[in-house]
Amino acid sequence: MRKFASIVERLDTAGAHAWAIHDEARARSDKGQDIILLSVGDPDFATPPAITEAAIASLRAGRTRYGGFAGGEEFRRAVAARHTAQTGQPTSPAQVVVCPGAQNALYATTLCLAQSGDEVIVPEPRYATYEAVVAASGAARVDVLLDAERGFHLDPDKLAAAVTERTRMILLNTPHNPTGMVMSREELEAIAELALRRDLWLVGDEVYAELTFGVPHVSVRSLASIADRSVSIGSLSKSHAMQGWRLGWVIAPPDLAGHLINLVKPMHYGLSPFIQDAGVIALTEEHPQSEVMRREYRERRDLVCSRINAMPGLACTWPEGSMFLLIDVRGTGLDGERFAWGLLEHGGVSLLPGTGFGASVTGHVRCSLTMPLAVLEDACERIERYARSLQAVSASA
Repeated sequence: MRKFASIVERLDTAGAHAWAIHDEARARSDKGQDIILLSVGDPDFATPPAITEAAIASLRAGRTRYGGFAGGEEFRRAVAARHTAQTGQPTSPAQVVVCPGAQNALYATTLCLAQSGDEVIVPEPRYATYEAVVAASGAARVDVLLDAERGFHLDPDKLAAAVTERTRMILLNTPHNPTGMVMSREELEAIAELALRRDLWLVGDEVYAELTFGVPHVSVRSLASIADRSVSIGSLSKSHAMQGWRLGWVIAPPDLAGHLINLVKPMHYGLSPFIQDAGVIALTEEHPQSEVMRREYRERRDLVCSRINAMPGLACTWPEGSMFLLIDVRGTGLDGERFAWGLLEHGGVSLLPGTGFGASVTGHVRCSLTMPLAVLEDACERIERYARSLQAVSASA
């Protein structure tokens, strides 16, 4: 028999299969069926024109050779300058390592910080890929439940109780996917104190940093007390509708940045210079489209949350940021998996079951806000019809 490395078994997780319904919905849509895809965070906005034109100009100028392993100097300077302005903490280009998207940045960071025998604490519900990211490192994932009654904010006592002698790292996601929770400075300061006291790394997945609704985003690296043990991961995917460009980064202490550079050499060998040239324009120029996107996402959130909370058997917490909301479907008598597949079959709307985000939200589905208001209004009508049909079946049983 052919043999595989043990990592293939560690990667075969619930999170790895989380997008099965999206793949099916997309296949149906490609065949001409009337399907509304709200199962992934794929923004419907176009990349701001100035950014696209910068990439085209760079291509025509022949910027298609290998780039530096850590990223181009100009782009790294732009990331560092923006991070300094946003956090108030001095950040040098040497602390920036460019990666093909925040997902790759998180994977590389975790491989440099955790290994077999270690534990990584992850608030749960968690983004679906975190399960495999931690498993790939060989470390054990320790979930700390986020309470819906607290608006999915982290209970510091629960976090402290989860730390053991094997704990190496805490992975935070703020603004949070899938709940939309945004951590406050006070919450982060309490976690920072714990990280200092127990000699832990603090890693912040901050890809939705610029998409909050009246609640300020606070970076883990805005806290000077843990500057030598904190990591910020970001990208341009959500803030500038550049998800297909695959341009992200890690901001880390200099010694960790050096280790990351050694790791990315055999992983991706550097990113295309013309893509990074476009990234410089994204970070150094103002783009009116970005503000339009933020305003539109808030309007979408307001519409969908208002509608969902008025439907029979459904409820959702109002997200403070990101482009998602988590819908509790347990009042319909179904779990998230059966509700999502039933809705696809009978309503033509694709939502992601909570299964891939953790055991605590198997009775939920995640809805993305990545369609125009008119399409979301149509989706809400379909969801309500399906919810009412479930109520009618229950009443007649």
